[in-house]
Amino acid sequence: QVQLVESGGGLVQAGGSLRLSCTASGRTFSIYPMGWFRQAPGKEREFVARIFGSGGGNTYYSDSVKGRFTISRDNAKNTVYLQMSSLKPDDTAVYFCAWNPYADGSRWRADSWGQGTQVTVSS
Repeated sequence: QVQLVESGGGLVQAGGSLRLSCTASGRTFSIYPMGWFRQAPGKEREFVARIFGSGGGNTYYSDSVKGRFTISRDNAKNTVYLQMSSLKPDDTAVYFCAWNPYADGSRWRADSWGQGTQVTVSS
């Protein structure tokens, strides 16, 4: 199965920025959509952003992050990024990278998930 390795999480003050990276191996990368999800303590996993593998890499964002986060990809490096700006304490969560994510009824599924990286935003 596709192996995903994430990096870039950490502690940041409110209003600051972080960039998360996710590198894939084991399969052809460029034609598949990729996504970012997050899960805060005691809460369900939620969708953050998605980028398609065709149509010029079109993107889609949740309303809670639109205008603050940017998803992008570098197919030559098999890497997808999440640039996070104007961070808020409510953004604190474990962030997961996903290979070919899709909605299946009430749950999100994916061909592969990353291990998750912690993002903590202080007041």
